[in-house]
Amino acid sequence: MTQPLHYANARALIVGGTSGVGMATARRLGQAGCRHIAIVGRNAERGRSAAEQLQSALPDAVIAFISANANDPAEADRVVGEAEAAIGPIDILVNSTSTGYLPDLFFRTAPQTIAGLLAELTHAPIYMSRAVIDGMRARGRGVIINLASDAAKVPTPGETIVGAAMAAIVMFSRTLALEAKRDGIRVHALTPSLIAGTPTAENVTRGGFSAKLFESAAAQAHLGVAEPDDIASTICFLVGPEAARMTGQVISINGGISVA
Repeated sequence: MTQPLHYANARALIVGGTSGVGMATARRLGQAGCRHIAIVGRNAERGRSAAEQLQSALPDAVIAFISANANDPAEADRVVGEAEAAIGPIDILVNSTSTGYLPDLFFRTAPQTIAGLLAELTHAPIYMSRAVIDGMRARGRGVIINLASDAAKVPTPGETIVGAAMAAIVMFSRTLALEAKRDGIRVHALTPSLIAGTPTAENVTRGGFSAKLFESAAAQAHLGVAEPDDIASTICFLVGPEAARMTGQVISINGGISVA
């Protein structure tokens, strides 16, 4: 039987870890006792700043930043190689990537952009999961958390493309959970809606159709619009020993916007 993963001896790789949910997750894991954390982002300046902030908050931890675009399979392999050189074998993978995509009605979506949008929204968690899975299997343990959104569950006008992409991540995560459980690997997907205080929230609420869409969603969050720490605390629980018998779950953290 697989031994539960404990924070103190776990090594975490957080893709999209330089801001928002990823940054909050790195901080939460560090506070829980994880002392080896690598964060990944495209923006090198923001990444170095985030790593410095984490190092200041967690002075006895090993913090690494890797600049990369995880939508490229070769880059995903490079990330894992550099992360393992810096912090050791990866036990926890959190995929919290975001894009600049703005939801809009399907008839206003240019056909030639669809393939690129789907790739941008789905490839990173799939490539990163593939890059870590062999090592996790060899060691007989690991946890993968993929961030999707409630668009995977709730049909919403304007979210045809993002809904298709998020549903793909959810089904990928659930199926991988079934495949990987015999190797001691657990996989979950989280499906938040609007997350306050993130670059994505700032982008989608700036104006136009997407702003109206998310203003309406926020009005339904009678428990409060989710914040990065809400997501991070759930991730911290799911990767820890208290959730050792859980896998394949798809969890919404959305303040009551939906209950799907």
